[in-house]
Amino acid sequence: MKKLAFGFAALLASAAFAQSFPAKPVHIVVAFPPGGGTDIVARLLAPRLTEAWGQQVIVDNRAGASGVIGTEFAARSAPDGTTLFLGTLGNLAVNQHLYPKMTVDPLRDFAPVTQVVAVHFVMVANPALPARNIGELITLATSRPGQIYYSSSGPGGAPHLAGELFKSMAKVNLVHVPYKGSAPSFQDLLGGQVSLTCDSLVQALPYIRDKRLVALAVLGAARSPLLPDVPTVGETLPGYELTNWFGLVAPAATPGATVAKIHADVVGILKDPAVADKLSGMGATAIGNRPEEFGAAMRADSEKWGRLIREAHIKAE
Repeated sequence: MKKLAFGFAALLASAAFAQSFPAKPVHIVVAFPPGGGTDIVARLLAPRLTEAWGQQVIVDNRAGASGVIGTEFAARSAPDGTTLFLGTLGNLAVNQHLYPKMTVDPLRDFAPVTQVVAVHFVMVANPALPARNIGELITLATSRPGQIYYSSSGPGGAPHLAGELFKSMAKVNLVHVPYKGSAPSFQDLLGGQVSLTCDSLVQALPYIRDKRLVALAVLGAARSPLLPDVPTVGETLPGYELTNWFGLVAPAATPGATVAKIHADVVGILKDPAVADKLSGMGATAIGNRPEEFGAAMRADSEKWGRLIREAHIKAE
């Protein structure tokens, strides 16, 4: 009986805490520098959550080590809901297979809140590259093995995986040049230090529209309504497909009632047509699924990409 009373009291205390959440400013940790796709989405959510919670919501960029620094910082933060992590496929499902010395396991050390967006990817090239589609790129790369450089946001991120999957399926030798985030990767692509990259439409679309970069292909299963004339990679390489995602998680010991409140408030924002339309216009689809669904997706992607990393002998440079 005492156990039941204690459990009921704990439940009431947890619910009361969630009702008053947050009692202080909330930080959304992004594991990359400002200007990348994750940062853009976090800064779209932050002011709306500030309004909903009556507390300032701050985007906290903690870049380095291909997202490992930000991931570890967020996982070790106080489990009270005031430090959240907007992670990517790379941060939450891939890096643990590339970095054996990581001190956290995202599947163990985070409580899933929700997948925020599905992020549609595109392969873009500097206009100086003499290729305008995937067929021409394969022909060019075949004739110039080891001479075409592609950039990424860092080892193990979705841009890196996209490039390695392309190399494997097209049987070409491209040279990977990793950066500390998408923003510096794009700066060198625009400057011509590298020739191409695979990254989110969120990041790439403005450069495609002002013709500073050329879209060679989209990476998903279907063409994007934002780039209807740009074919998929799969139209030339059947079976090629990659869609990234950004998801919100909290430290694993965060009370369930707090996670539920954060989930409800974030999903409410994602269901706002103005927010969904803005994300769609940037090349992302608002998701807002349940914590258990997001957790299952994290585990499935960890298994899928972990297998590819082992079979293709992908290394973190």
